[in-house]
Amino acid sequence: ANRKYQQHLQTTQASAILVESKIDDLDIPHIIVKNAYIAFVFLLRLFNPPDDGYIKGQSEHAYIDASAKVAPSACIGPFVYIGPDCSVGEKTTLYPGVVLLKNVTIGRECVLYPNVSIREDCSVGNRVILHNGCVVGSDGFGFAPKGDGYVKIPQLGSVVIEDDVEIGANSTIDRATLGETIIRQGTKLDNLVQIAHNVEVGTNTVIASQTGVAGSTKIGNHVTIAGQVGIVGHITIGDRAILAAQSGISKSVPEKSIMFGTPALPLSKQKRIDVSLRHLPEMVKKIHQLENEIIALKEELQKRK
Repeated sequence: ANRKYQQHLQTTQASAILVESKIDDLDIPHIIVKNAYIAFVFLLRLFNPPDDGYIKGQSEHAYIDASAKVAPSACIGPFVYIGPDCSVGEKTTLYPGVVLLKNVTIGRECVLYPNVSIREDCSVGNRVILHNGCVVGSDGFGFAPKGDGYVKIPQLGSVVIEDDVEIGANSTIDRATLGETIIRQGTKLDNLVQIAHNVEVGTNTVIASQTGVAGSTKIGNHVTIAGQVGIVGHITIGDRAILAAQSGISKSVPEKSIMFGTPALPLSKQKRIDVSLRHLPEMVKKIHQLENEIIALKEELQKRK
């Protein structure tokens, strides 16, 4: 699946390997599959079936408001707080320390790991995984300048997380000022990702760690955002765009673009700039040399007048 591993084939201690095409002169058994990575995932699940978790039933040490609706098959760990008018779907697991404030909806077969917090009026779809310390529905960063200080703008919206989303540890999804912040179906967020108020992230998009997205930005479908990318507010990132690590995105990005740098430029252009920058000391030296030669020529011409 990855050519960089081919150099290890003759020395590997593995009993068998997965490959996507026949390899001649290879002594160890190799299984030819269409997609080695997907086959590897299947084998991992086969030999290490998903753990049902140590949470069984609904702990007597959890607080479940009388108005909340919790499916009988849901597993609720100790010290979970489920507030008024909440709903928890079938076969969902809430680990210790999970907090659901008023009117939160959690779908079927979700897993919320310890200390996940979901604020009021937010909704989570089916088969969603929220890792430790994830915060959904915290107030958006909204303040109006007044004199020498600021007045807090009430954040009255909500967050909608659709089906099959996974959000990493200590990531934050801010609630909308008005309306909704939306994470659409199949999207995956790494640890330490910040999604600001009124952002919309499209389907099957992946966002790596330490990326921050400012308010009201719209991110398309199948977008790839690498680590430590900063994205300003009120712009659009087109479908299937790729934003390279540590890029600063200050304006809208067309679909299928590959952007890199700060401020971000198309990758091919940024690479040419980077190559030029590596030669900058020599170029400066050459410019000074040419300047001195021009001065000398001018002085020579003055003498001949």
